[in-house]
Amino acid sequence: MALSTLHNVRFAGMASCVPRRILDNLLDCPPQLKSERERLVRNIGIQNRRICHEWQCFSDLAFNATQKLLDSLQWQREEIDALIVITQSPDYLSPSTAIILQDRLGLPQTAVAFDVNLGCSGYPFGLHLLGSMIAAGGIKKGLILVGDKCASVQDPLFSDAGTATALEFDASAPPMYFDLNSDGSGYKAIMMPAGGHREPFGPEHLIPTRDENGLKQWPGAFQLDGPAVLSFSTQRVPPAVNRLLEYANTPKDAVDYFVFHQANRMINDTIRKKLGLTVEKVPSTLHDFGNTSGASLPITITARLREALRSQSKHLLLSGFGIGLSWGSCLLEVDEHVRFPELVVS
Repeated sequence: MALSTLHNVRFAGMASCVPRRILDNLLDCPPQLKSERERLVRNIGIQNRRICHEWQCFSDLAFNATQKLLDSLQWQREEIDALIVITQSPDYLSPSTAIILQDRLGLPQTAVAFDVNLGCSGYPFGLHLLGSMIAAGGIKKGLILVGDKCASVQDPLFSDAGTATALEFDASAPPMYFDLNSDGSGYKAIMMPAGGHREPFGPEHLIPTRDENGLKQWPGAFQLDGPAVLSFSTQRVPPAVNRLLEYANTPKDAVDYFVFHQANRMINDTIRKKLGLTVEKVPSTLHDFGNTSGASLPITITARLREALRSQSKHLLLSGFGIGLSWGSCLLEVDEHVRFPELVVS
């Protein structure tokens, strides 16, 4: 278990961007799936999702969120020393999306920029990665851009989003506490099997089959083992949260909000109940935004906690979990001067 503490790192701001187009899981589905979708929405808690236009990439959403955040912070572009992009939806297989966004955002060439290939667990890992660089010295201000373009008309779970978070060096900042973990033995539970060197994408991956509802399925498409993900999430996350609280010597009552990756209602309700948390302390955006992969933590904070966090300092426990398998949590204090611009719709 990777328990650690970061000092001298201040959480400065956060902005989120979602596509304008909304998909309704009850209305935007084939007629033969209507009754099945109604049951599914009741179980997973997701009715509306956001989906990019064909011309939009994740980086376009992240760009808009970053522009909004920098304007709110009144940071100058030349002040930024690092740009980390966490996504599984890069513009290209190569070069990294962070390098492209460094130039597009007008950041200095002295800024270090690179991608991290993580999904639903990515946000706490990103905070730790950039925070460690700042705590080590040299880097004073940096950005983490997190999100994915993963929505489709057919799949009722995923939604598109891009987010930006700003961290800066501050010798008086309260400590941040982390618990980061991975278990590669379960990598097949959530995966894109084709397209890498282990299984190169070929013509056979373009030949669809039909499921029991007559809908097309592609052999090379994203695969998710629902029961395995449910078991992993509900068994690993609650003890990890308790372990982090114990490590930080912080009782549950001292945490104002617990923000979990928005997987689905069944998973999130089970985690909440295992931890003995009230509904009021665990904000959710599942109904309105679906599962936005690594962006779900900042989307939930932006959409549900923006006003509360602008009034006074709050303690947040953030927990992401998913592909890898990987799971990570962060306990941090957000002061009333942190910038939280309104949700950007593009």
